Amino acid sequence: MITLYHLNRSRSKRIIWLLEELGVEYQIEAFQRDKETSLAPESLKAVHPLGKSPVIKDDDVVVAESGAMTEYLIDKYAADRLAPPRGTPEYIEYLQWIHFAESSAMVPLLLKMFLNKDGCKTNFLQAYADGEAMKILTYLSEQLEGKEYLVGNKLSGADIMVYFVVDMVEQSGGLAFFPVLDVYLKRLRTHEACQKAEQLEKELG
Repeated sequence: MITLYHLNRSRSKRIIWLLEELGVEYQIEAFQRDKETSLAPESLKAVHPLGKSPVIKDDDVVVAESGAMTEYLIDKYAADRLAPPRGTPEYIEYLQWIHFAESSAMVPLLLKMFLNKDGCKTNFLQAYADGEAMKILTYLSEQLEGKEYLVGNKLSGADIMVYFVVDMVEQSGGLAFFPVLDVYLKRLRTHEACQKAEQLEKELG
């Protein structure tokens, strides 16, 4: 039995989708953000020292970091369905998109979110965050031009990882500037497992 330690309004939503897509038996242990600080509760540190979510426990194996979880779960349960064959150019592309979602993409988007939440005047950071966010979203849009999915023209773990990025941009109102990404997000939401993840995230949030 897999346990997902879930935090509302977090990357955990993409792992719910993945678990639903895999069709494996799992349970969710839900945690709530502090209503004033929006931070994760201290109780999550009993699961992982960083007190972050998502974290999964698969029998005796504990895995943190959603990119690592995605690779681990797909390798174990659906390597023939949700990842290209190892040793192919498509597999290398797949890995790059998985890590893009949590490195190049998330850093400027989170920086923009924190700056907007803080409301402070900056000398450098706001312009930097805006420029970097525009750069990575333009890049993603260009790479998806004429394609339905990121790799091999079928759903993979790369799409499930990048889904959270595009979903986050939609929530900020930024997809109006990127019609290709808007279409892509709508396509991802046609998958029943994605719909189930969004429904569960709302119920748990």
